[in-house]
Amino acid sequence: MLEYAVYGLVLFSLGMYVVLDGYDLGVGMLSLVAKPERRREYGEIVATAWDANESWLILAGVVLWAGLPGAYAVVLPGVYLPLIVMLVSVVLRGLGLEMHSAAGRYRRGWALLFGGASLAATVCQGLVLGAVLTGPRQRGGAFHGGAFDWFTLYGVLCAVGLVMVYLLAGAAWLQDKTEAWSRSVVRRTGRSLLSATVVMALVLALLLPGADPQEFQLGQPVRAVLFWLAVGVGAVAGAVAWYGFGRRPDWRPFAAVATMTASGLLGLAVVSLPVVVPPGLTVHQAASPHSSQLFLVLGVGLCMPFVLAYNIYAWRSFRGKYSEPVESPVPPLPIRGRPLPAATAPTGLPRTIVRRVLLTVLGILATALSQDVFGGVSDLIGPIGVTVLGCTALAAWITGDRRDGRAGYFDVDTGTETTS
Repeated sequence: MLEYAVYGLVLFSLGMYVVLDGYDLGVGMLSLVAKPERRREYGEIVATAWDANESWLILAGVVLWAGLPGAYAVVLPGVYLPLIVMLVSVVLRGLGLEMHSAAGRYRRGWALLFGGASLAATVCQGLVLGAVLTGPRQRGGAFHGGAFDWFTLYGVLCAVGLVMVYLLAGAAWLQDKTEAWSRSVVRRTGRSLLSATVVMALVLALLLPGADPQEFQLGQPVRAVLFWLAVGVGAVAGAVAWYGFGRRPDWRPFAAVATMTASGLLGLAVVSLPVVVPPGLTVHQAASPHSSQLFLVLGVGLCMPFVLAYNIYAWRSFRGKYSEPVESPVPPLPIRGRPLPAATAPTGLPRTIVRRVLLTVLGILATALSQDVFGGVSDLIGPIGVTVLGCTALAAWITGDRRDGRAGYFDVDTGTETTS
């Protein structure tokens, strides 16, 4: 049963990523067709949470790698190119967003980088989804395809469909967070994107049985009930989104679009289980050893509330409509302690560097030894020893930094000179 818990963590993390990072990728793509004076505003709207949203993708990758290594080993080699382009796009997107925000005013180059990288990342994610659904060529649990197997007609259609989904989520988010669009423009844009999304969803659903090599088993009563329940919830959410675009409350369309997206992911999982990679790689075959699954479920399960709390805190802190911040002069930084004599400053820096290098090596050693511990070997050190080692390194780091702070190593240089 642990393998299904791991699979559930992967689905939950991917679902949270698609729902949350989907809207800020959609906002980025919508900024490409927005007026120049609105592009900076679009970036500022997502700047408060985009990094937290992308943490779900990292979490999904870690759980997939550690909990379902069989699926990871088959899928990853088949989608190296789009996955690398996606990761580069995510980096460039963050660069454009942060540099545009730091510029203080509209910069065309950074705005276009943010929007273009958002589009590239979305297209690559759709191509990866299409490659997984059509089934990478595999033999004996290993990938045996070519470098461009991911480039198929169904993969291109998946990319177009995912672009539509993210644009729809972005439009719903902009209605909730801005006053830039009139009600008529919001209604027209949102409903047009919703119609395009529904059309693409129907096309992909009708083509899926021919593109996916596995046999769907909707004849089973429980599976059929769950699938049609997901379809029904998605249809109701779509109707709510259609009605809500251009009407108050402004949060209703985004909540409906998020429900639609979650329903679609659950419906896809229902018709596929227990297969995780078509045509026949199941959850049991792809799962890692029991000890790894137990460690992963406990570790990720304990981290999940903190990740959710961070997202909720960010949403609550930046709730309401976006307004341009009022610029105010930054007060001078306080200076603590006394300036260091010129003779003591050079000796403190090498000592700090040497201490931190040793602590880093100590942390790497603790990580390496902990792999043996949690793998059931524990030849050199036990769980208690790993805990003591890690706590000692952390205590040494904090103590050293506090001592250096009292000594004045972290004081701010005022740039003023004193004369005796």
